[in-house]
Amino acid sequence: MYESNRSKMKKKQSLRPTSSELEILQILWKEGPLPVKKVHEILSDSKEVVYTTTLKTMQVMFERGFLLREAEGRKHIYQAAMAEDEAKNALLDRFLHKTFGGSALKLVMKTLGNYRTSEEELQQLKQYIESIEKKDKE
Repeated sequence: MYESNRSKMKKKQSLRPTSSELEILQILWKEGPLPVKKVHEILSDSKEVVYTTTLKTMQVMFERGFLLREAEGRKHIYQAAMAEDEAKNALLDRFLHKTFGGSALKLVMKTLGNYRTSEEELQQLKQYIESIEKKDKE
C-alpha cells in the first residue's frame, strides 16, 4: 500500500514542482513506479547527477505530496501522486494566467511565431480548430 503525505501539503505547493522535480515526475509517468536507484539511472543518461541528490529530491517530493511511496524491504518504490494530465493542466493554467493574462490566443500566437511549425502540425492544428468549431455549433 502506497503511503501519501498529500494531506500535509499546502495547495499552492501542489502546483509548483521545480524543474528537477518535473524531470522525476516525467520519468515516473512514463515508466510507472520505480525505486530511487532506477530513477537515478534514467536521470544519469541525460545529465550528471549524484545519487544522494536524486534520493533527497524524491524524499522532498514525497514530503510536498508530489510522490507516493511504498516500502519494499529496505528500498522505497515511488510513484507520481497526480496524473500527468492533471499536473500539466495545472502548470499550463498557472503559466497561461501569469504570462499571457489568461489568453490562450496570445500563447498560441507567440508559440507559432517563435517556433518552426511543420505542414503536418499546421494541418493537425487546423483539424483541431475545426473540431472545436463543430462542438460549439452542437
